[in-house]
Amino acid sequence: MIKSKELNRDFLITGCADTEAARENRSGSGSRNGSGSGNGRKSRSAAGGSVGKLTGMALIMGLSLSVTACGGKEFGDHEKGVANPDTTQTSFAIMGGQSALSPGYTDNVVLNDLQEDTGIKIDWTTMSESLAEQVNIRIAGEELPDAFLGVGFNNYDISRYGDDGTFIDLTPYLTEEYMPNLSRILEENPDIRSAITMDDGYIYGLPSGERMGTAGIGAAEDYSIYSVPQFSMINKAWLDELGLPVPTTLEELHTALKAFKDNDMSAKYYGNAAGSTIPMSTGFDEWCWGQNIFYAGFGFTNWPNDVCKDLVLRDDGTVDFICVSDAYREAVTYFHDWYAEGLMDPEMFSQTDSQLISKCSQGYVGVATWWYIEEVMGDYAGDYVFLPVLDGPDGTHNVTVRTGGGINSGNLNITKACKSPANLLKFFDRWYDPEIVMQLQYGPIGVYFTGQDENGVWQSISDEESREKYGKGSGELKGECEVAGPKLILSDYYQTTFKMEDRAIERLTDLYEYWMPYVDSTATYPVDCVYTSRELDDIDWYKASFENAVAEQEGLWLKNGGPTDEEWESYIKHLRDKCGMDKLLKVYQAAYDRYAGVESVD
Repeated sequence: MIKSKELNRDFLITGCADTEAARENRSGSGSRNGSGSGNGRKSRSAAGGSVGKLTGMALIMGLSLSVTACGGKEFGDHEKGVANPDTTQTSFAIMGGQSALSPGYTDNVVLNDLQEDTGIKIDWTTMSESLAEQVNIRIAGEELPDAFLGVGFNNYDISRYGDDGTFIDLTPYLTEEYMPNLSRILEENPDIRSAITMDDGYIYGLPSGERMGTAGIGAAEDYSIYSVPQFSMINKAWLDELGLPVPTTLEELHTALKAFKDNDMSAKYYGNAAGSTIPMSTGFDEWCWGQNIFYAGFGFTNWPNDVCKDLVLRDDGTVDFICVSDAYREAVTYFHDWYAEGLMDPEMFSQTDSQLISKCSQGYVGVATWWYIEEVMGDYAGDYVFLPVLDGPDGTHNVTVRTGGGINSGNLNITKACKSPANLLKFFDRWYDPEIVMQLQYGPIGVYFTGQDENGVWQSISDEESREKYGKGSGELKGECEVAGPKLILSDYYQTTFKMEDRAIERLTDLYEYWMPYVDSTATYPVDCVYTSRELDDIDWYKASFENAVAEQEGLWLKNGGPTDEEWESYIKHLRDKCGMDKLLKVYQAAYDRYAGVESVD
């Protein structure tokens, strides 16, 4: 092994600019825009703008509003945990978002039919720009609509507005009496209920999210399309030319990469310039095109994710960071040797995905990672096959699965201004009918959906058909028809209600048939965990610095070699003392325990 150069000591000192004293003494000026995970993973914002930050400005701008509006303003009678029996209100004001292509919702056929069916009338105020600002002004001045639709409040805002009574508790309405469609979904999917339940035990918004999984192709088990984000591939034509088999171990792949380089296969086989061969090219810790899949030979894959990179959930329900494990240390040490031999692209740490595709589509690259061979290899795609997940030095492998798309409850929130939430919720319960949500997401039957197959599954309009009939592509047609709000699409809908796009079917089939057999454990930290305000503060304060420190050091070790025992101990100490690793673990463990319904042990 090539020994590491001296560890970047300056990085260890300055890579995480935190002390506990600084953390505790930041006097309320610290950022609230760092990411957590699940519903709290994005910045605390509404429709792309920070609700929290804008509220102060809105309060100033809206002083004149609040002086006149707060006095004498009558709101509905709402008590947490108790359904309001009032059913006199049948006309409702809703404020929210719409796509830039949408003409608004007043003349939307699907929405109007639902209003007629449920006996209510809605006055829509929707916009594609300035939504966050307008929402904040309305909340600050207590000029509240009956509900906010498609705003995208995150958990921090939802908890805050639920606590102060701006948003009403919807828990008592999630029953067969009021919302039979949604209550059935929540009964069959308790994880969805967990995802929308705030840390105080109440629910202030209806669930939305799109789950695309293997159930959508008829598989017995439902694995998210995001479970394995990187598929690796190798030039089999080059292997055949060299008399080599498709590798099944890292050692065999090493042999193949050396042969590609030594024989300059890009020049020899495709006639490219001498010395143009790149044995392996990937990104560094990138979503679908990183090097992470090759760590599976050491028992893990540290995928980029929406929670916290390198965070793993063990089968016993404990959370941990893989980046401080012996397996991680062995992996970065092992692959440094490949890098030093010129087998890994030296531009992997800086190149973009388009640069990777350019290299691959010109026939320069022997091994790469991407979702689709055809997309990255272009005209040379026929020469490539998927690599299996490769055994490591000890003869084993394991792929750590990644969690799927999250569920949020910030796209339909009823306010205290609503006198008869039961009537309004009966309207929104219809949104949880699979055939209705299909039309709200894409467009009406007879417009976007043109007919059913022999199994009753709706087929969408083709791009060619859309241009011929409406003078616009199917994507633009969808943008005009789509309605923002609490749309929940489950994996099995693609099997029973409407057909998913062909590319997704292909990817899910590859995932289920080829990649999932390499997964030993399907335990994965859920993106839908709900965090307390204090926990979100901790995530905001530590997460970015922690992830940056780990990534920078991983890159240094891959390029320079290492780590020595001394460097490894310093690295772990730095993550603990300066980057809040133990505090982050405590936060993620507590949130997961609440999500899973277990009692945390301090």
